[in-house]
Amino acid sequence: MDLKWSKVIIHASAFFAPFLVPILFFVISSDEEVKRLSIQALLFQIVMGILVAISGFFSVFIIGLPFLIVFLLMWVVAPIIGIVKALNETSWNYPIVGRWV
Repeated sequence: MDLKWSKVIIHASAFFAPFLVPILFFVISSDEEVKRLSIQALLFQIVMGILVAISGFFSVFIIGLPFLIVFLLMWVVAPIIGIVKALNETSWNYPIVGRWV
């Protein structure tokens, strides 16, 4: 499979299989860039899930409501930006976890 489409599928998997697809691409792919991107996508989903859960808990006290809105928007918008960058064949790192991998 073309690397461009592998990257698009990894980014798009945030909307249909956020954990399964990155793990499969990490195991199956031999390309280091695809492996790095799949780890980033998986870490991003885990970190954003934790941040949304914490913000959701604190939104009971109204403190977490702005954070909840920002994190939910980031959870949706970041994979879309990744898809566009992958289609343009431009290198892109996920926010928050991009520098960890």
